[in-house]
Amino acid sequence: MHQRAATTAGTGTRPLRWEARLAGLVAGVAGLAAADLGAWLLAPVGAPISAVGELVIDLLPAPLVNFGKDTLGTADKPVLVAIITVAVLVVCAFAGQAELRRRFGGAAVFAVVAVLGLAGVAARAGAQPMAYLPTVVGLSLGYLLLRTMVDRLETWRDAAAAAQPTSTARRGFLRLALVTGGLAAVGAVAGEVLLGAATRVNQARLRLRLPGAARPAPAVPAAADLRVPGLSPYVTPNADFYRIDTALQVPVIDPDDWSLTIGGMVEQEVTLSYAELAALPLVEHVATLTCVSNPVGGELVGNALWLGYPIRDLLARARPTAGADMVLSTSQDGFTAGTPLDALTDPGRQALLAIGMNGEPLPLQHGFPVRMVVPGLYGYVSATKWVTELKVTTFEADRGYWTPLGWAARGPIKLASRIDVPRRTVDAGRVVVAGVAWAQHTGLAAVEVQVDGGAWQPAELAATTGPDTWRQWSYAWDATSGEHSLTVRATDADGTVQDPAEAPPAPDGASGYHQVSVTVR
Repeated sequence: MHQRAATTAGTGTRPLRWEARLAGLVAGVAGLAAADLGAWLLAPVGAPISAVGELVIDLLPAPLVNFGKDTLGTADKPVLVAIITVAVLVVCAFAGQAELRRRFGGAAVFAVVAVLGLAGVAARAGAQPMAYLPTVVGLSLGYLLLRTMVDRLETWRDAAAAAQPTSTARRGFLRLALVTGGLAAVGAVAGEVLLGAATRVNQARLRLRLPGAARPAPAVPAAADLRVPGLSPYVTPNADFYRIDTALQVPVIDPDDWSLTIGGMVEQEVTLSYAELAALPLVEHVATLTCVSNPVGGELVGNALWLGYPIRDLLARARPTAGADMVLSTSQDGFTAGTPLDALTDPGRQALLAIGMNGEPLPLQHGFPVRMVVPGLYGYVSATKWVTELKVTTFEADRGYWTPLGWAARGPIKLASRIDVPRRTVDAGRVVVAGVAWAQHTGLAAVEVQVDGGAWQPAELAATTGPDTWRQWSYAWDATSGEHSLTVRATDADGTVQDPAEAPPAPDGASGYHQVSVTVR
């Protein structure tokens, strides 16, 4: 009896530091695996280990970089990544020991690792806000797992210190470490495989140089952008452009592997590679895209400069047969959209098979390498990203993805306007009321502002490159103290006044006037 107590007491004095290091190691593998999978889903440039590796390469002196290449050849980068990974996991192992010694001690270590990862991501070309999420989420999940395992260790330690049986606590910890460690290892391997493909495609995208346009777009007039603080810019930066699609994971398509097939009700099936598309006489066009889900006053709308080839010219090669009235476009991820054939063959409409957006290759999340852009139609019937097939057919024979779900088969964009500023509180006196309005492929004739239900007052319209884009507008308001209501409406080039009747986005787009409440001090 005395001997058993002595043995138990001896077990209680053991600090369990190696078990804590194992917990930190497992949590580190899990966190990195989650970060890699997150980067694969959201933004390949957001993978923290490879980002830190590129940062290290950038910071190393040239002789050392050349030495690595000469010594290791093509293995230089994998070796560097392996070294960084091992170093990070060693640090994570000691984070486990720090967490066992003091609560949140491991969190501080994981935070340092996260900062290093974020610094690497920030230094990468093409890093956008979404690219920072994988590191933050991955290492946060890693720490939560570490805390769970350390809780089991503390139960084990406390039982031993109290001379109580420790077998249950020990088995609980070891089982958790074994199961999570195995899952983390599988996740890490899967993440590396998937992320490797995504990274290669992203690097291919960054290396691409867009060809010049045979028909450049007119220069954006300086007067197109009123430069009012808080007002949406005339051209929406790629990083700020809305994204709505059905892809759970952004399709990753190497331009060398991409091809488009035009078939169905045609006399001649046409197949086109990316190189063949890029070699055609391309067209630039500024056009606004709008999502049918955009509510009144919503932000699911953006304006960009697109580079591509007219779809009507490709359809002319295929020669649609009599009776066809729709083109069913298919994305690499299986999404489909049904576009009226006459909208794609209209000589006055720049419906493009686009490869460029605002002067650079399409971002991965916006359809790289190729997408459709059709002015005047909501995206769900026209703006197919990652497009790989165009089937000439009929509305009677085929339906796009959203039509069976209750949305209209044809989606002309409704005339709309929005107030961007002011939105909350302003000082009394002259206040600039400003926003954007759009009537794609028809164009705007006027925008009017109403204060507190009074008479409609004309706003000043900014310049534009053509009828396919939104236009900024502004109105000088002599604001008096109190609570006020501001309302906006637009009139298109055909004389149609915006519909005041409130309607939700389903089934064919929202309608109604955008109204904001403002407090004047």
